[in-house]
Amino acid sequence: MIRRLLSSASLLALPLLAAGIAHAEDGQAVYNTNCSVCHQAGGAGSPGQFPPLAGRIGKIAATAEGKTYIADVLLNGVHGTIEADGASYMGFMPSFKALTDDQLAVVLTYISALNTPGAPAFTADEIKAARAAPKKAKEILAERKALNDAHPLP
Repeated sequence: MIRRLLSSASLLALPLLAAGIAHAEDGQAVYNTNCSVCHQAGGAGSPGQFPPLAGRIGKIAATAEGKTYIADVLLNGVHGTIEADGASYMGFMPSFKALTDDQLAVVLTYISALNTPGAPAFTADEIKAARAAPKKAKEILAERKALNDAHPLP
């Protein structure tokens, strides 16, 4: 009887596990289609041009304010000078607000997990909330500065 219950529970869990795997694959697919041209495969970045994402985004997203900032950057884009991983970058990142809340959530979850064990996942509801409060470039840079002042960003 116990064996049958465990077997049934395992069968019921398979779709959930498969959904988690598909979720990660979807995030990687969205990343490869929309982000890798600049930020390179696996979020390695391009020295002097595009900051690395791997090992950084998950750390920034460790706080609620950090998650909001990351979502704001993807939804609104950002331009200007930023410091990342000890280097200065002057560039322009376009808005990706044309992507759905689900697409943005899976790609941010994927990026967040790159070289950051235990990184937080993003939800479509979090993206929807950020989308409801659009920000201008100056506001996003101010948001970044406030985060950096509270605890230095990687």
